[in-house]
Amino acid sequence: MLIASLVASLVALAFCCLGLLGFCLWLLRRQRLLAEQQQQRDASRDKRIKELSSRLDAYLEGSLRMGDELRELSRTVAPLPDKLTQLEQRDPNNFALSQAAKLVGMGASIDDLTQSCGLSQSEAELMSKLHKARQKP
Repeated sequence: MLIASLVASLVALAFCCLGLLGFCLWLLRRQRLLAEQQQQRDASRDKRIKELSSRLDAYLEGSLRMGDELRELSRTVAPLPDKLTQLEQRDPNNFALSQAAKLVGMGASIDDLTQSCGLSQSEAELMSKLHKARQKP
């Protein structure tokens, strides 16, 4: 009877060990599966980061080019008010330009300039833009 209970205990212990071994194997497979899934997510994240980084670089490069072009345009436009003043002073008999400059200063529209001063549409637009540029600084 003692031997029978000892054998029964050993059999029960063996089943417990087999159960633990099976559970350990299941945990090992589960851990490997989770590790593979994590690697896939990491690879996807790294790919997305690279894509976003390249897009950001493109935006930055575009912004830098735009800034350079704006500086160049600013350098080109900056002397225009002085040139307009010189033109007005050079030809004092040209009353239309002086009158247009005064009207623009009082808030006249482009249509008002073309009708009252005899300027073309583009000349009136130029006068209006130059006046706005003088007021900004």
